[in-house]
Amino acid sequence: MATSTNKSATLRHWLEFIPLWLLVGALRILPRSLARTVGAAIGRAAFHLLSRLRKTGIRNLEIAFPAMAAEEREGILRSLYRHLGWQLAEFCLMAGYTAERASQFIRYEGLDNYLKARDKGRGVLIITGHLGAWELSSFFHSLRGYPMAMVIRRLDNPLVDRFVNGIRCMHGNRVLHKDDSARGLLRAMHHGETVGILMDTNMTPPQGVFVPYFGTQACTGAGLARVALKTNAAVLAGFLLWNEAEKRYVLHFGPEIELTRTGDHEMDAVTNTARFTAEIERYVREYPDQWLWVHRRWKTRPEGEAKLY
Repeated sequence: MATSTNKSATLRHWLEFIPLWLLVGALRILPRSLARTVGAAIGRAAFHLLSRLRKTGIRNLEIAFPAMAAEEREGILRSLYRHLGWQLAEFCLMAGYTAERASQFIRYEGLDNYLKARDKGRGVLIITGHLGAWELSSFFHSLRGYPMAMVIRRLDNPLVDRFVNGIRCMHGNRVLHKDDSARGLLRAMHHGETVGILMDTNMTPPQGVFVPYFGTQACTGAGLARVALKTNAAVLAGFLLWNEAEKRYVLHFGPEIELTRTGDHEMDAVTNTARFTAEIERYVREYPDQWLWVHRRWKTRPEGEAKLY
């Protein structure tokens, strides 16, 4: 079940929450195709209106693809906003989805990889990120009878936090907040559970370590690697990605990733974090218009390096 927050709601929180609640209610009553069309229109408007995020997205694409033409970078960013609009629509509709309904537009690829990892009984850590339809991925997995925990940041607005987590956790999923994730992860692995971790966001030391991401050092959370090394849990990548040829989503599970173990725990944490980050990069390179380029991924710099933003 969702973990609630004790933070009291203020008038500002209500003023932020009510428009969200109305938007979700409005899109929820629409047919899925129309809701996605409206979502894409919202995404298109956001691309034009949110200039600061657009600037960040272009800068990130310059860092990741320095040889790419400016027009291609802008095209990737425009397509990203369409995918974000689609995900907004899917989130609004999720509460009404059944396993049968969702299976009409989502299929698995590599489910056997997940089942083999789960059946080892040591717990499963899913490497994932803000790529594709990340909100829909764990929800669909729970609909199909495979509930999991998700490590997420507690939202600043407690009303929005409870509302969003209530939808996420309708079918057995549960939330592990980042401020208590270490103990929660160890406990979950002890019980053989599955936990998904979005590990493609900027971090700061000491929780974050610097590893290459698109050829540039990126401060990346090493918690997943440390927990995997301590518990011997299985680690594999999982992403729900839009397949344009099929006109549906595909939930990909990669093969289990073998951990590097040299006995130097800190070095092993960095080495394995780099391996996990390379796996994320591999998927992003294949689906560049589905990754959240508007996040300042390279904000934290190694000591002595110039800022990139």
